[in-house]
Amino acid sequence: MNKFEKHNGYSRTFQENKLTLGLLFPLEAYQGNIPEMDLEQQIKLATVAEKANFASLFVRDVPLNDPSFGDVGQMYDPWVFLSHIAALTKKIALGTASAITSFQHPLNLAKSAASLDKVSGERLLFGLATGDRPIEFNAYGVDREKRTELYQEAFYVMKEVWAKSFPTINSSRVSLTGGTDLLPKPVLGDIPVFVTGFSGQSMEWIAENSDGILGYPRNPAQQERLIRDYRSLTDGFKPFAQSLYIDLTEDPNEGPTSIHLGFRSGHKFLIKFLNALQEVGVNHVFINNKYSRRPAEEVIQELAEEVVPLFPALT
Repeated sequence: MNKFEKHNGYSRTFQENKLTLGLLFPLEAYQGNIPEMDLEQQIKLATVAEKANFASLFVRDVPLNDPSFGDVGQMYDPWVFLSHIAALTKKIALGTASAITSFQHPLNLAKSAASLDKVSGERLLFGLATGDRPIEFNAYGVDREKRTELYQEAFYVMKEVWAKSFPTINSSRVSLTGGTDLLPKPVLGDIPVFVTGFSGQSMEWIAENSDGILGYPRNPAQQERLIRDYRSLTDGFKPFAQSLYIDLTEDPNEGPTSIHLGFRSGHKFLIKFLNALQEVGVNHVFINNKYSRRPAEEVIQELAEEVVPLFPALT
């Protein structure tokens, strides 16, 4: 039995040999770094997504606006924003893609994640990344060369403090001697944690320690090789999810044209592409509408009518 079968966000999103669909905030198309993020509209579309049987809603953790990076994501602190969305939804999984381990103390990160999972009714899909932009490491005064080490420490500390009462932990940033404890504890004593990309880790480390992978967009043949390598090292089913940028055209028959980290096409090619990903072992795709030429509301509605019924949230 998978230990997360009773986790509501995980069980809605992941099943072996199945693919489900999610969305990435901001739920809008925009040019440049900064989205409008009209909260009334974002909440409206989040509830539409839940009713339409999308499996998840994901946010990114982009601490600072670096104009050369080109995108600040949903802009708000991920934990504050997801808590707001959690209060206004009931079932849809809530994911981080991904929380940055290099700039937060492991105990604070563990508490934020456990709190969100608890208040949302066990819906958090916890993607973790090291962060990689030099400008942010300089701003936070963190040695970028230590990001891989900091990542492993955060991973270990969080899993320990969620699972155990009054644990003893001695690491570079944490010193717990058994006299203090972190609360709240997750209901299941754990939260599904996903490694983003490789995050500086070996495939062997990821297979042993992670609960799944959040991968980057690749063509199905490339993704198949990565998934095969990963699952050859895992003990039991561990899901593979990925992001995908799309620019959905009004013509359902339009073929694909490449865009950054995705493609422009009609929904018929999108369905064909998603089927190919499902066949190679991808379990979840969360869609980014940043480069859409149509309003996000139109795109989400078309996806809800034409695409999601083929890849619905799991019950």
